[in-house]
This record gives sequence, C-alpha cells and structure tokens, in this order.
Amino acid sequence: MSNVVALSSLIQGRQVWQGRAAPAPGSDQPTGWAMLDAVLPSGGWPAAALTEILLPADGVGELQLVLPTLARSTQAGRTVMVIAPPYAPYVLGWEAGGVVMSRVDVVIAHAADALWAAEQCLRSGSCAAVLTWPLHADDRAVRRLQVAADTGKALAFAFRDRRHALQASPAALRLELETEPSLQVRVRKCRGGNPPAHPVPLSAGRS
Repeated sequence: MSNVVALSSLIQGRQVWQGRAAPAPGSDQPTGWAMLDAVLPSGGWPAAALTEILLPADGVGELQLVLPTLARSTQAGRTVMVIAPPYAPYVLGWEAGGVVMSRVDVVIAHAADALWAAEQCLRSGSCAAVLTWPLHADDRAVRRLQVAADTGKALAFAFRDRRHALQASPAALRLELETEPSLQVRVRKCRGGNPPAHPVPLSAGRS
C-alpha cells in the first residue's frame, strides 16, 4: 500500500496544480453606498446583469438602495423603466434623491404581463435600468431577465419576497434587505467572490 502524503508537501513541491479564480471585472456602476461597494467583488452593481433584492415586505425602504443609481442614470439622460410597481413612485421623494423624473417611465401591467414587459425593456438596449416586482417567477423566468439584461447592457433590479431566498437564483447579485436592528443589506450571492459574513448597514449614508 502506498504511503499517505500530506497535501501541503505536494503543494510546496509544486506537484499539484492550483487554479485561481478569475477576478471579477471592475464595475462602472457604483451602488452609491460606499460600504456596499467595498464588499462587492466588482466594486458596484454587476454590469449588464440582474440584481435580485429580497424583502421582508414591500415599502421597507428598498428603493433607497437603488435611488443613487437611478439619479446618476437619469442625470446622464438615460431612461429608467419601472414595471408594475406595488405603489406609485413618490415623485417628490425621488426628485429629492436626485432622480430626473422626466427620464423615468412607469409601466402599468398585470402580473402575467409584467415579466414580459421587463424583458422587452431590458432587451431594447435603450434603458439604463429596469425595476420590476415579479410575483410569480420561476427559475426560468428569472434567467430570462438575466439574459435580457446582458443582451441590452442594462441594470435589472427584481424586488421579491424573501421567502424566495431558499430557492437557487441565476441572478448575478442577490441581496436581502433587513430592517432589524436597522436598515441593512445582507449579500446572499455575488458573482466573482464569496458573500461577506456580516450585513452592510445603510445607516452610514451614501457615498
């Protein structure tokens, strides 16, 4: 019987090839939250990809998370699409956050049509970002949003109930918003790296 050899000695003797994960490409889409950017592998939102934001309930402050991005995009003259939101956007609040509302289009659609509308907007190549609240989306539907975001080179944000956290997701980035003890974000999945062990507080303010 052959002798057992410690793996460390094989590595030190360069007898075992060690692969290295390719670093995630840098992002030109900062989230606007310095502490969140610091823990994301790309330093911001994954470009041309889907970010899934899991919520304990609608209206807990989730739009604060993306407001800096919407402000930056609309100020640059880019279009933002809001697909079938559960509540009408609070125009004064968005404008106070720097969003140019003339560059924001809201699509009113039934739940059955909302995913189709979001996919078409993402694929169009004319949108900087698309926000959607899919109520009934299986893995295939979520994957279509991811592919559409890549095709149209847009940011896709899907706001979903946190019960979906138990399901696998093809989204490039998956965040869970928590309200206790204060508003914070837990990174559940991030392309190109491991999620940080601790949540990121949003109380520190924007970058």
